[in-house]
Amino acid sequence: MNAIVEVVAFLLGFLGWVMVGVSLPNRYWKVSTVDGNVITTSTIYENLWMSCATDSTGVHNCRDFPSLLALSGYIQASRALMIAAIVMGSFGIVATLVGMQCSKAAGENYVLKGRIAGIGGIFFLLQGLCTMIAVSWYAFNITQEFFDPFYPGTKYEIGEGLYIGWCSATLAICGGCCLICACKLGTTEK
Repeated sequence: MNAIVEVVAFLLGFLGWVMVGVSLPNRYWKVSTVDGNVITTSTIYENLWMSCATDSTGVHNCRDFPSLLALSGYIQASRALMIAAIVMGSFGIVATLVGMQCSKAAGENYVLKGRIAGIGGIFFLLQGLCTMIAVSWYAFNITQEFFDPFYPGTKYEIGEGLYIGWCSATLAICGGCCLICACKLGTTEK
């Protein structure tokens, strides 16, 4: 039973890691809203790295953010947290592959393998928390500007990159919790 839980937890964590990799470069973290506009000639969308615009003919123009220091603090923090999530997920994948009962990497010492798998679960949990904090903080700022009646700039809505990030965080947290529980169950049974 423990081996099955470990494999399922690994698959959840791995899928969460892949989805972080899909969410991070996704261009649609926030998309300009058409609320209150009669004629919309262009759509503006942004992510952590660039701002893009699409006009009515379908031509896309993108530009990278010109200065790191000119960016808002939440964008800089979200960048750092998302990169940290990918690193944590990579460590989680390696530790889980070594620590699973069905792998032959650490020999026949199942107590050691259980502890290594538990460390992999902690890495997956940290990956999910980093992703959840980054994506939720970014979404909070979008909704705060959207509902502020005194905000003079372009108002944005939540884009698909944030939804992918939320799904990724949920999968990684579930995978990490399953691995930690499987590690704990393995030590009490043996």
